[in-house]
Amino acid sequence: MPPSRPAAAATDSFDAVALSIASPEDIIAWSRGEITKPETVNYRTQRAEPDGLFCERIFGPTKNFQCFCGKYKGVRYSGVVCEKCGVEVTRSIVRRERTGHINLAVPVTHIWFLRSSPSRIGLLLDLPIKTLEQIVYFAAYIVISVDELTKEEAEKELNGSMDTRRNQLKKEYEEAKKQLGKSKATRDQLDALDKEYADKMDTLKSNHKEAVDDLRNLSVGYVLSELKFREMNMKFGHVFRAGTGAESLEEIIANIDMQKMLERLQWERTQSSGQKLKKLMKRIKLTSSLMKAGIKPQWMILRRLQVIPPDLRPMVQLDGGRFAASDLNDLYRRVINRNNRLKKLMSIGAPEVICRNEKRMLQEAVDTLLNNSARAGKTLFTAGDRRKLRSLSDMLKGKQGRFRQNLLGKRVDYSGRSVIVVGPDLGLHQCGLPKEMAMKLFKPFVIGHIIRDELAHNVKGAERLVQDGGKEVWDILENVIKDKYVLLNRAPTLHRLGIQAFMPKLIEGLAIQIHPLVCAAFNADFDGDQMAVHIPLSQKAQREAKELMAANTNVLKPSAGDPVINPSQDMVLGCYFLTKTHKGKKGEGMIFANPEEAFLAHDQGYVNLQALIKVRLTDEEGNYEMHETSVGRLYFDEIVPDELGFVNETQTKKTLSNLVRKALDLVGSEETVAFADRIKDVGFKYATRSGVSIALSDMVVPEERTKMMEEANEQVRLINNYHWKGLITADERYSHAIRIWSKTKNEVSNKMIDNFRKYEENDITYVIDSGARGNWGQVTQLTGMKGLVANPSGRTIELPIQSNLKEGFSVLEYFIATHGGRKGKSDTALKTAEAGYLTRRLVDAVQDIIIREEDCGSDEVHIVTRKESEEIGEKFESRIFGRTLALDLNAGNKTLAKHDDEIDDALLEKIQEHGITEIPVRSVITCHTRKGICVKCYGRDLGDNETVRIGTPVGIIAAQSIGEPGTQLTMRTFHMGGVAEGADITQGLTRVEELFEARSPRTPAVLSDIAGKVKVSHPSGRTIVQIVATEKGEDEYRIPAGFEVQVKKGQKVKERTVLAKSSMDKTTIKATVEGKVIETEDGIVKIKHSEIQDRTHEFGARESLLVKSGDDIEVGQPLNLGHFNLQELLEKKGIYSVQR
Repeated sequence: MPPSRPAAAATDSFDAVALSIASPEDIIAWSRGEITKPETVNYRTQRAEPDGLFCERIFGPTKNFQCFCGKYKGVRYSGVVCEKCGVEVTRSIVRRERTGHINLAVPVTHIWFLRSSPSRIGLLLDLPIKTLEQIVYFAAYIVISVDELTKEEAEKELNGSMDTRRNQLKKEYEEAKKQLGKSKATRDQLDALDKEYADKMDTLKSNHKEAVDDLRNLSVGYVLSELKFREMNMKFGHVFRAGTGAESLEEIIANIDMQKMLERLQWERTQSSGQKLKKLMKRIKLTSSLMKAGIKPQWMILRRLQVIPPDLRPMVQLDGGRFAASDLNDLYRRVINRNNRLKKLMSIGAPEVICRNEKRMLQEAVDTLLNNSARAGKTLFTAGDRRKLRSLSDMLKGKQGRFRQNLLGKRVDYSGRSVIVVGPDLGLHQCGLPKEMAMKLFKPFVIGHIIRDELAHNVKGAERLVQDGGKEVWDILENVIKDKYVLLNRAPTLHRLGIQAFMPKLIEGLAIQIHPLVCAAFNADFDGDQMAVHIPLSQKAQREAKELMAANTNVLKPSAGDPVINPSQDMVLGCYFLTKTHKGKKGEGMIFANPEEAFLAHDQGYVNLQALIKVRLTDEEGNYEMHETSVGRLYFDEIVPDELGFVNETQTKKTLSNLVRKALDLVGSEETVAFADRIKDVGFKYATRSGVSIALSDMVVPEERTKMMEEANEQVRLINNYHWKGLITADERYSHAIRIWSKTKNEVSNKMIDNFRKYEENDITYVIDSGARGNWGQVTQLTGMKGLVANPSGRTIELPIQSNLKEGFSVLEYFIATHGGRKGKSDTALKTAEAGYLTRRLVDAVQDIIIREEDCGSDEVHIVTRKESEEIGEKFESRIFGRTLALDLNAGNKTLAKHDDEIDDALLEKIQEHGITEIPVRSVITCHTRKGICVKCYGRDLGDNETVRIGTPVGIIAAQSIGEPGTQLTMRTFHMGGVAEGADITQGLTRVEELFEARSPRTPAVLSDIAGKVKVSHPSGRTIVQIVATEKGEDEYRIPAGFEVQVKKGQKVKERTVLAKSSMDKTTIKATVEGKVIETEDGIVKIKHSEIQDRTHEFGARESLLVKSGDDIEVGQPLNLGHFNLQELLEKKGIYSVQR
């Protein structure tokens, strides 16, 4: 940070911003003075304490152009330094820029370079973080220097004393033996003497070896524990010097010759492989980067601590006379207190143990100031209310940190937000903007117009006019917003359709109006949602908004290419009511010459809207044809584009979506938007006319319900009896009870649906059958039974809720039912944040994947099969649509399409006609483009149904397409009221995360490691799956660099034979089966098995198997239901299978 504010420098006078480590000299150069006192402000005078954390002499005056003592006041003294108080007379804003410093009594490590992974100091010294921490916090010693000459002499001395002692022992032994010989000792006594001598010699040798090893190990950077250091110091104190704390680390690091170290590391790199090579590369990168940047490594250990400007860590007086201060002041105060105490202890020559404790406390205080969350297992500094203090790192990192909150998340000018309401009379490209809001947003433009029209002479006069709000001002506003676009955004913005451009239309009131058909894109509803408005200011921005972001150009979902403007809810209900036919209605069977005649009859009240009638219509060639239809369907046909033909069916949500999809293909997006708009108008009109409403009487309870309940209760009672008699286990009883109640609920549900169907014009049936809202599952809860629910841990409670919502629950039932509701609520809160975080990580990973070239020239083929599509529940056609063919597509002798052709609608029809089940396509998995993907491998951009253009950020589109439904997955939980049916959807999100992070799944599937025939047997409550290979298999071993192959081609090997050895260490690669070596080339050893292999897998009795006796199975195929462990799949089937 510069010492003072530079003269208004041009903003473009630099090329780049570099982050570097500040040297102690830099800190002094930037600083305006040393802070020696921990005080902040004087509590009596409320003025800053001299030499304290808010000192005016160091940081500048608190009042503009006024020194601390008041001798100099006013701008005329600008730049004068008061000789009495030492404060420079200048603006108080300098208190945001000027820094101070603290001179530390002893060096202290910077926690960022010590603790962050990988530890930079650790890489430099080749020491693990744990060991470094022991040294820094005075729990271990590190050797600083070794006198090599003295070391050699000490070793000679050791050897000499060893020889002397050995000879002495020998002498003692021989004398003792002589004595025993004279006294005619027994054989046992002689043996005991020999044993004693041998033991003494062994002890002597081991002690000597240990002492020599200890001496030889002594080198700079060798770490000793406290006890070992004392022992070594007594033995070899003259040979080495060791120390502890950051001081010792600084001395060692300062003595490193970086150039020599780099050369040594470069040489070691040529001799290494595997993990060792990875670590060496990190060390080389760090060393060369430090040298290149001209940073001395000892700067990672602090001798001076910079103090940030006081206005960036403010202190504010509250009403009660108390102060609210930034946490940093507390943290700095601790550092200063401990530093001053340590200086005092050192000056009076306090015992080493006391000084060392104070040094450790100073180290911890500085660590906490820099990062209060990095040290695991250490006490964190907290404020009085046990709140963790916010350190410098906390102020920078995370969502609330300086970067994401204040720099990237700035509030924007020309923006506003308000609640949204429906605007059914708007066009799809329009939005209703409240007048007051529009005036605020477009105020500068309006003022510009007022001055141009000479209604006022200056800005002040124009502003007054705007405030008065005369008619001419509103006219000018109308003029200003003509042909302008504004952006509307609804948080959370999960995909690119979360921000769209609209033409504003001035409205009364305070709420923004939006078109009902764009709700799906924003995932908005009108229950109090808010939206933000932004104005693109420049001509280019306006053009971009109009051409790329306007709502009427964004009608397709970028993730799947489906229309996003599908009619829903009331619109669907209206169209369903209009096109539904009922028998026995007024005017049934009447015949009309043309639609106009039928409309006239309806207007006169002769024909009901839903009566079946016959009408003569003309087809495309002009021929007449008789159709059985209804007046409602004729009305609906009026709004359908001619290209779609006569639509003579009851319209549900599904059929309406198909119509929109068809219209997009046949008449283009502009006409489709107009068509969707007409559907909306007709839907709303007839939803109102229909008078559909729901009353308690519409909820018909099936008569058979009571009998079914009694039967189920009786069955459960019998099963409980069996359990009490010991005929079945508790688990079996539980699963039977669950099965009985699930079956009963299904039966009740089916009876109830049949019941509803009897009453043709039941409004609930209308709402559900049309697809407007709700499903039969919800109605079952209303009139059938609520059924089984799960407890908070996710286990189904065997006691079902037998009542329905119409009858009401008993107290116990009500209590059980609340579990699901609570789980839904908490899941929504927790998992939504998690899904958002997943999207963020995905975007981070793929943001540089862009379409970079036309064709990468890849000849690899990705096969999409109809069978696989059915297994994963995706439509085969939608999986291949828009892809590029990797090979010619043939049907018999006929070529349907050439290699590199795109699969469009016409080709899809041909594929369906010829019943082709396998399509070879190009895929992003097999694309060879560097740092991106090519047009041919990607295919069509589903967002606008055109071939993808070079420069499209397809990585981001993919991340948003995964992230957007991910967030929706969690929001659906509580709409079902926690009824225990179907898997808990939150598992879906957890599984998605497992896949992307390549973690081991919670419920892994067993993958076969050989190919062969399956045999399944069920002995005593277990399931045994045996796989016997059909032929002798082969094993392939990849030999990494730095390993030497130890076998030859044709050699027979046993299990655990060493195939390859590392030239660096003792690592080996061993054979897993017995066999014969058939290949040893290109770093691959292949072994043919000597006999046919078989494998046996055991499962629990209730495990769901995916194989049966007699099946043929491949390597890597799953045997039971579960998730793939990607690591295992990679080993067994290779990278392509994992990517698929």
